[in-house]
Amino acid sequence: MPKAIIAMSGGVDSSVAAFLMKQHGYDIIGITLKLHGEKNIIEEQSCCTTQDIIDAKAVCDRLGVEHRVVDLESNFKEYVIDRFIASYISGGTPNPCVDCNRFIKFSKLLSIAKEEGYDYVVTGHYARVGYDDSTDRYLLKKGLDESKDQSYVLYSLTQDALSHLKLPLGELSKAQVREIAEQNGFVNADKKDSQDICFVPNGKYADFITRFTGKSFPDGDFVDLSGKVLGTHKGIIRYTIGQRKGLNLALPQPMYVCKKDVDSNTVTLCLDEQLWSSVLFADDVNFISIKELTEPIEVEAKIRYKHTQAKAMLYPLEDGKIKLEFLQPQRAITKGQAVVMYNGNTVVGGGTII
Repeated sequence: MPKAIIAMSGGVDSSVAAFLMKQHGYDIIGITLKLHGEKNIIEEQSCCTTQDIIDAKAVCDRLGVEHRVVDLESNFKEYVIDRFIASYISGGTPNPCVDCNRFIKFSKLLSIAKEEGYDYVVTGHYARVGYDDSTDRYLLKKGLDESKDQSYVLYSLTQDALSHLKLPLGELSKAQVREIAEQNGFVNADKKDSQDICFVPNGKYADFITRFTGKSFPDGDFVDLSGKVLGTHKGIIRYTIGQRKGLNLALPQPMYVCKKDVDSNTVTLCLDEQLWSSVLFADDVNFISIKELTEPIEVEAKIRYKHTQAKAMLYPLEDGKIKLEFLQPQRAITKGQAVVMYNGNTVVGGGTII
């Protein structure tokens, strides 16, 4: 009987993933990762709470399988929270969910699986794993329910990880998943989806960074593209590219954040039409459907999670970096975000926008 570790978040998706793997004849164990101390970070959380651990155990009990909690709080701080803070302080807008999947969830769970003789790691992500005989490579594909597709946040998966990964929800819709949970009496059948970053569910990133680091971030100048001072900002970490709301300025026309300069502590504003650009550069690139990029290829790319894919030419650069040249300009390309390239429903690869 094949054996699988199920990453149990306490939510409905991972619970149904566990149910389906057991139905398919797998010997399973549920593992919940303890990622951060609730009281030390925020007052209210959207996931990874004590209640989530209780919910995950309740589902495992109902399925008659072992449930285990693994404490990865120190790893999560180092690889997710610290990287998140460093990116914001350097003027970027990070995507901690990508780092969490890369450095914590899949890395650690795969390590546990190999150490304890399990064949697969299973998660409740809406994506699919495939295999291409012609290239001898494992593939990452979009989930069939495109409204829930999570392939974007999984672009950093390696060939080794994909070879040991099962994603049983990839063929299902969210409605089907909730129906399965209700039919089986799971305590979390109607549990709301997590919408925000788990350690900053209220969206107040700057408040979190200030409280967590104990540092203050001084006021500075809002300037336009010519360098003219337009007003005073409340700390450079409080703004992101494309932002309009919350500037608290009386301006003759709508203006948006288009640049953050940490050295001069200035936030540059521009008109909407000046937010659009056709070229981006990225590093820390991981390819999935191809082994390496040796010549330009056509792709469709997403510059943020909810972005609409856009056609682009992908070019290899030195030191493993890439250049993307879009056929049509894209709005608010943002340093620190992930860019993920697709060929139809298949992930070509992705990287961090620089």
